[in-house]
Amino acid sequence: QVQLVESGGGLVQAGGSLRLSCAASGRTDSIGTIRWFRRPPGKDHEFVAGVPWGGGRASYADSVKGRFTISRDNAENTASLQMNSLKPEDTAVYYCNALGMYDYWGRGTQVTVSS
Repeated sequence: QVQLVESGGGLVQAGGSLRLSCAASGRTDSIGTIRWFRRPPGKDHEFVAGVPWGGGRASYADSVKGRFTISRDNAENTASLQMNSLKPEDTAVYYCNALGMYDYWGRGTQVTVSS
């Protein structure tokens, strides 16, 4: 089992920045990839960014490329999502996801970007 807890969401004006964190616990050695998803109001989940837990090349949704940066710290068992130049359309609940033998999800953290 892997437990994930997100933090760092909040309300920010357009053009601002936020940094989300994901604290992982349990069988973190079973994690293959750590990812961030989001669910905008009234829409389905969408992929935001992902990176191999052991390090490697990150991938991003086209809508966030150049603005968001995913990172992870194996020693601290954390992952982060640095979000810059935020737009109102980035408003969503953001979820941390750990993909390994099973698929694990956190409960999410709300990000609201005002225009």
